Amino acid sequence: MTFARIAGTGSYLPENIVTNKDLERRVDTTDQWIRERTGIEQRHIAAEDQSTVDLAEPASRRALEAAGIDASELDLIIVATTTPDKIFPSSACLLQARLGVGGCPAFDVQAVCSGFIYALATAEKFIRSGSSKKALVVGAEVFSRILNWDDRTTCVLFGDGAGAVVLEASEEAGVLSTHLHADGNYADLLQVPCGISHHYEQVKAGQAFVEMRGNEVFKVAVNTLGKIVDETLEATQMSKSDIDWLVPHQANLRIISATAKKLDMPMDQVVVTVNRHGNTSAASIPLALDVAVRDGRIKRGQVLLLEAFGGGFTWGSALIRY
Repeated sequence: MTFARIAGTGSYLPENIVTNKDLERRVDTTDQWIRERTGIEQRHIAAEDQSTVDLAEPASRRALEAAGIDASELDLIIVATTTPDKIFPSSACLLQARLGVGGCPAFDVQAVCSGFIYALATAEKFIRSGSSKKALVVGAEVFSRILNWDDRTTCVLFGDGAGAVVLEASEEAGVLSTHLHADGNYADLLQVPCGISHHYEQVKAGQAFVEMRGNEVFKVAVNTLGKIVDETLEATQMSKSDIDWLVPHQANLRIISATAKKLDMPMDQVVVTVNRHGNTSAASIPLALDVAVRDGRIKRGQVLLLEAFGGGFTWGSALIRY
């Protein structure tokens, strides 16, 4: 039987750092308020001339280098993003050209903060079916472009960045299980309420901004992520103690802590980057994964639970033996 395993990870963050103190000078908020409610201290913001693919490319090259393969060996590229460079072609196609390869399938996935889990699950199924042997899976966002920087309830939460993994076919199980869900009935709780075919006048006026009903999102997220922990463990017949690391979507430290509590897991077994990165949407899990791999915390053979919740609502998990 063929499985998919992570062969290499990579990430990239824009150089420009915006601290909570910087935001105090821009909107009616405080460093203390942001820290207490979210755990965020700073976030990286792309330069005006940086696009999503500009962030995805160096993250991808670092993942390829870590995997020890050349871009020409890739036979699948999937980019998870809510902030593509263009309406079309896809950011995956643009990234493919940057990497100097062509011919293999390349496409985007849009599931907002759950996007990387969706993309990972899709690539894993390509590999298990025999359709792919080496896949590049990227989460990349320039989320700052869809923020209203006068709205203190949303602009303090998000940042920009990219993370990537190379998946390859293996005789040893790497991705143990994936679980994907969505419920569009909650769409109005977290959304950008306009687009190309709906309320386009807002887009033309430069008013395509994130809107969020934070308290309601928080309640659904905590409840939903708790359930998907149970679903994942039941599907794999594993116990909470079998999991070495929780690598969650980095949205809010309180949500992360609630999931760790559900797993009876101390916070020193949880990879937390939200304090330095903010919420980078589809990029947050691969960013956090790469940080913990490169600093030596995550080691080969360990079991990781990746989980995310995002607009849609969408949510998902992946259980991985690294």
